Amino acid sequence: QAQLVESGVGVVQPGGSLRLSCVATRNLYDSNTESWDRQDPGKPRVLVATVTPDVSRNYAAAVKVRFTISRDIDKNALYLQMCSLKPEATGLYLCNFHYGPSHYWGQGTQVTVSS
Repeated sequence: QAQLVESGVGVVQPGGSLRLSCVATRNLYDSNTESWDRQDPGKPRVLVATVTPDVSRNYAAAVKVRFTISRDIDKNALYLQMCSLKPEATGLYLCNFHYGPSHYWGQGTQVTVSS
């Protein structure tokens, strides 16, 4: 079992930056892969970025270069640094940890990019 708690200020102007954080109650050493996903109302959840224990990172084409996913084993934490934000980045962002066959999700952070 694991609980994931997200944090991060969710309102930013276009062109601004934001960092989302996600801390797990379970040791990150046990995780196979972590990711940030995005959920828009009435649409399927989509993958934004993933990172593996060997620090292999993958990004959705729309956010590549501008977003950076990282993990901190000592803090059992996952981060998403978002730069040069555009209004279309507005949405609910959720962290996801894969422990064995199970997936655990954070509560979600609403990100709003607006002037």
